[in-house]
Amino acid sequence: MTDLAWIETALTGARPQAMGALLRYFRDLDRAEEAFQEACLRAMKTWPVKGPPRDPAAWLIFVGRNAALDSVRRDSRNTALPPDELISDLGDAEADMAERLDDSHYRDDILRLMFICCHPDLPATQQVALALRIVSGLSVREIANAFLVNEKAMEQRITRAKRRVSEADVPFAAPDAVDRAERLAAVAAMIYLIFNEGYSASGGEVHVREPLCEEAIRLARLLLRLFPAEPEIMGLLALMLLQHARTAARLDAEGNIVLLEDQDRGLWNRDKITEGLALVDKAMRHRKPGPYQVQAAIAALHARAAKPEDTDWQEINLLYQMLERLQPSPIVRLNRAVAVFKLQGAEAALLLVDPLKDRLSGYFYFHGVRGALLMELGRDREAHIAFDKAISLARTPAEAAHIRQHIDRLIAEGKAKAKSA
Repeated sequence: MTDLAWIETALTGARPQAMGALLRYFRDLDRAEEAFQEACLRAMKTWPVKGPPRDPAAWLIFVGRNAALDSVRRDSRNTALPPDELISDLGDAEADMAERLDDSHYRDDILRLMFICCHPDLPATQQVALALRIVSGLSVREIANAFLVNEKAMEQRITRAKRRVSEADVPFAAPDAVDRAERLAAVAAMIYLIFNEGYSASGGEVHVREPLCEEAIRLARLLLRLFPAEPEIMGLLALMLLQHARTAARLDAEGNIVLLEDQDRGLWNRDKITEGLALVDKAMRHRKPGPYQVQAAIAALHARAAKPEDTDWQEINLLYQMLERLQPSPIVRLNRAVAVFKLQGAEAALLLVDPLKDRLSGYFYFHGVRGALLMELGRDREAHIAFDKAISLARTPAEAAHIRQHIDRLIAEGKAKAKSA
């Protein structure tokens, strides 16, 4: 690895710790971000000459804090300094700083940083955008590209999020055990939102955005290092690893969607599967099942099947029933219908799907699954209507093309029937 590549990796890895600590000192997202950026610039100049520091995060915090304090002092010529309690009174010695940056400080700072990004006053889109900017350090342009909005619109979205966090007067004290449990769930949900945006894009020409999936997995690894005994965080990381392992097989050479049962399982990433399966097994030993663990267990059953016909649909159906009890949702019911189809046929599956019509009328997958079941039952006209509706709701060209394949098949079979009649 070159010096430049090493420095870039070190800065990325240290960012959550450094940003979290700088935010604790200055209690201002913009000032913390400016301090971190200044420290990064100085690192790019200093580290290649003097060599990397023993603790990059401590170095960045120390340098960033001093740079920001210098800025505050310069501003103080015209403006009064903030109250003492709003700025840390830490000494200037790097040794003292490094000594204080033990695991407990890192843990609280990073957690606080993530919790601020998933503040309940923010809509989900702002939570994710803020997390990608503050925790991950993605540029506004990169985030705008990921969410298919222009750079100015994304900048406004992030600015609004920062303003709402500031106005909410978020407490900077370390969360207690109850708050931690609640906030962990919110942080986990935020990370899974980032992953889902990468796994199945909500718009644009690209169906899969691997960098977002990778970033979500990185954040989950970070969270698991902070809370190594939390089975739901193990489940979250396992779920994302097992799903992301299929990436190379999910689209064909033309960019068309390949269904799970038709995928070339030789293309699945075995390292990710091995790690995901180990995490699922470890999480289950805690005997505290949660939604992420159950979803990971379902993904694990798919991963363990060497061939599609080896899939344990009976166990998958039972796991979906458990998931419905833990997290009732029409989407979970829709997914269970696929397992029921495999076990009992299209008629039984349709009995589960049809009652969901009102709640999932605007959901692409509902109409796609319903169309496939109707087609299986030979109710071609109804299937065609369902597929037409699905196409109208498709978010990417790949989704639309996938449904068109079904419609083409219906048309071809209809012509064949007419010809033989």
